[in-house]
Amino acid sequence: MAQRPPLFDELQQLATEQRNPRSMEIDTASVSSILEIMNAEDHLVAEAVGTQLEWISQAVDLIVHAFRNGGRLFYAGAGTSGRLGILDASECPPTFGTDPELVQGLIAGGLPAVFQAQEGAEDLEENGARALDEAGVRAGDVVCGIAASRRTPYVIGAVKHARTLGCKTLFVTCTPRASFNIDVDVAICPVVGPEVIMGSTRMKSGTAQKLVLNMLTTASMIRMGKVYENMMVDLQMTNAKLVERSKRTVMTVTGVEYDEATRILDAAGGHVKTALVMHLADVSRDDAAGRLAKASGFVRPAIENQAYTPA
Repeated sequence: MAQRPPLFDELQQLATEQRNPRSMEIDTASVSSILEIMNAEDHLVAEAVGTQLEWISQAVDLIVHAFRNGGRLFYAGAGTSGRLGILDASECPPTFGTDPELVQGLIAGGLPAVFQAQEGAEDLEENGARALDEAGVRAGDVVCGIAASRRTPYVIGAVKHARTLGCKTLFVTCTPRASFNIDVDVAICPVVGPEVIMGSTRMKSGTAQKLVLNMLTTASMIRMGKVYENMMVDLQMTNAKLVERSKRTVMTVTGVEYDEATRILDAAGGHVKTALVMHLADVSRDDAAGRLAKASGFVRPAIENQAYTPA
């Protein structure tokens, strides 16, 4: 009889690898029943993420501190987790006008793994450490490991190496906090329960991870002055949709008509935040830029010409 490797027993115990009693008959269910089962399970995800707000808040504080001091955020993951990190990172420049290097996603197997699984790429810790070195990760950066199971060697290797480099470290996993045994600054552990299809962590676990990453970068960008009221004001006008969204934002905030919003944006060099301060404070483009610098990039105090240092 073949001896079971330790990995078999380890996987057998993971929360993400258990069978879901509520989907045992899904293989013979009608399409409508399949969708009802999946939808019911998905409702549990937001609740699980809600239990982690205390730790997500701590993580945001670390990220914001890094951003304000020249640091960056790196996600490290394999498979679905890695793709989610890359997705979140890639959305930051068009949404918040950030440099593409500010938030970066690293995935086991490199770029090809975004589109097709790279067998075995996640199985070595040294691959995760090497990825950080190749990306130029340095002291002052934040490295966030993403692994639904908690055990992915590539992710563990990345986080371990990050600590030796002097980085703050985060970890997003869908296993219970009580069993989390990796040395990081903040662990975020939304436990979503067994997947509808056993072990398919692209489902509830992936959704939970996406929600957490949304919170990490969105809350951090808000704290960096990238949002006015509830609107994106540092977005990059890189396509027709974003050009029109920028005009609509200026119209919404200032009450001007379309043609005037276009004129104001043109005068502001296409930068929504500058356009708003120019119009609402009735100042030149240079004066608006100076006010924004004085206010650490926040629109409200810039309009009042006040210095602002967010807590």
